[in-house]
Amino acid sequence: MALKVLLPVALRHLTGNQDEVDLNGKDVGEVMNELVNRFPELKTHLFNENGQIRNFVNIYRNDEDVRYLDNDQTSVKEGDIISIVPSIAGGSLESINDTYSNMELSKNEIERYSRHLIMPEVGMEGQKRLKATKILLIGTGGLGAPLGLYLAAAGVGTLGLVDFDVVDFSNLQRQIIHSTADVGRPKLESAQEKILAINPNVKVETYNAALRSDNALDIIKDYDVVIDGTDNFPTRYLVNDACVLLDKPNVYGSIFRFEGQASVFYAKEGPCYRCLYPEPPPPGLVPSCAEGGVLGILPGIIGLIQATEGIKLALGKGQSLVGRLVLYDALAMKFRELKLRKNPKCVVCGENPTVTQLIDYEQFCGVTPELGPNVDLSEDSGEITPAELKSVLDSGEKLTILDVREPHEYEISSLSNSILIPLGQLPSRMNELNRQDNIVVHCKMGGRSAKAVELMKQAGFNQVKNLTGGINRWAEEVDPSLPRY
Repeated sequence: MALKVLLPVALRHLTGNQDEVDLNGKDVGEVMNELVNRFPELKTHLFNENGQIRNFVNIYRNDEDVRYLDNDQTSVKEGDIISIVPSIAGGSLESINDTYSNMELSKNEIERYSRHLIMPEVGMEGQKRLKATKILLIGTGGLGAPLGLYLAAAGVGTLGLVDFDVVDFSNLQRQIIHSTADVGRPKLESAQEKILAINPNVKVETYNAALRSDNALDIIKDYDVVIDGTDNFPTRYLVNDACVLLDKPNVYGSIFRFEGQASVFYAKEGPCYRCLYPEPPPPGLVPSCAEGGVLGILPGIIGLIQATEGIKLALGKGQSLVGRLVLYDALAMKFRELKLRKNPKCVVCGENPTVTQLIDYEQFCGVTPELGPNVDLSEDSGEITPAELKSVLDSGEKLTILDVREPHEYEISSLSNSILIPLGQLPSRMNELNRQDNIVVHCKMGGRSAKAVELMKQAGFNQVKNLTGGINRWAEEVDPSLPRY
């Protein structure tokens, strides 16, 4: 029987850019096998070496998560829709904050929040709840920017901001809390200034640090709601585990190109992030927004969904996204909703948890710490810095430079005489390269090229190295005439 399979944007480059395909099968397993038979390059992304669906991939039959169902429960019928939801990153809850009784609203605040006060769902009591609420924003970038602005305008009493980055020109396309004049400033300073300009009644607490296992619990413990605006897997799992251990609701959002996801993970009432994605994808397999791009408007939409959920949690009103995952496709202008199941075997919120304290999340996600520009790399390290590459090129030594970015990125900037083979095409085009050559592989920032080096070494290329920091670091340290993007 014919079924429709919806493909996420992160995998479409492996399917000829198709967003959906019609396949046959009597159950989900047969459908997935037919999918990888038709598109063999999908197999390593969807299945592990034992032939099981990878832990960072979820499969839905219509709106039902079938990951934890027995095989005989995954039958399908004509007209069913199978959705593949890889990591990128119900019910009404009582208010998470009952300390509002001593709060008062000034004459100025009553005028400021008048449109809230005349709503019976908010009123004076609800606005006092908002004033008593403390919300922590992890990140002041794409998602954190609209979050900070709208939560402040709504009258949330205390906003905590965690960030350690500075404003860059490439941020301005989507991080609307920062302006051109802020380039080079710490994001915390810029964000705090804009928040207080909108609403000086808000108390802003800033944490100029990367969230880590040794500081996360101390930072998070005094807040009522945590909103995850991060863009990397180690911090996402760290935020999740810390919120489970501290019994805090975690408002989740993730974005990639034209697609976004949003939910509320609250182990007290439903599943956590690890229930949805027990393990992260291998480094380099799922591109970040910095590598894959993101529509500038998208974080505004997902960020405002997160802000709405934060407000509802504070008010104790409405139906939260606990147990539900919202998917948004900007190109199709469609929202879809999928049900989430709590995994009884979840290592952090399940019946017998094994993660009872914070761990090393860089190691858990397989992330290698970034090397500084002056690190002396050995000849067999598998990596080469921009300065070292320039030295080799200046010496006249024969060298092949392989660019594994996409063609539209190559048009932005490129290295002289480089060969372009996008990472998704590399397995089928390695015959275009000579295994005896010295090869340096690069992408934008080093993630995709690291994956390419791994694939090439498995295929018998022994003289291949990854350009650390990619072409952006080359532009910064060697050739400033090249644009960074």
